Amino acid sequence: MTHNLFLSKLLDSPIRRKSIGIAPALSNLACVEKSLQETYAPRSICYGCGPANPQGLQIRSFVGENGELVAKWQPQPHHQAFEGALNGGVIGTLLDCHCNWTAAYHLMITQGLEHIPATVTAEYTIRMLRPTPVDAPVFLRARPVETGGSKVVVEGELIAHGEVCATCRGVFVAVKPGHPAYHRWE
Repeated sequence: MTHNLFLSKLLDSPIRRKSIGIAPALSNLACVEKSLQETYAPRSICYGCGPANPQGLQIRSFVGENGELVAKWQPQPHHQAFEGALNGGVIGTLLDCHCNWTAAYHLMITQGLEHIPATVTAEYTIRMLRPTPVDAPVFLRARPVETGGSKVVVEGELIAHGEVCATCRGVFVAVKPGHPAYHRWE
């Protein structure tokens, strides 16, 4: 699917119209009421993105421009690996969850589904490019780059102080009934 066709499907879809309140751009996140997670999986207990997990990271992903998903997340002192630097496991979790939601949302839009499909990570690779500071919010950006049936390849970035600190490339798949994660977002 071409980039422009994806965008027109995204903007003209009944699901997009139903998703009023989802941010059109990273800079507008503060004025948005509900994230994709809060909209489609409010009872999710996922450590990285579950709104119902009070001890989790609770990332909030929003539809951005050009088919990307975007998020803003504030590290806390207990997320440090060493003084001033975000823990690599936390970085991996942030990118994994955000990219997984990118895949799920992409499948919902491109397949014309009424509900977001439950997707899981089949594989992902994180590249740490520089230490990620914890003294300011980090921004996540992810986009689908390949789709085949129920599988989506997603690339993502974690940005702090205007610099890309880590990247991700992952394969995410929609699961079928009978899979333990099938009802995870209901």
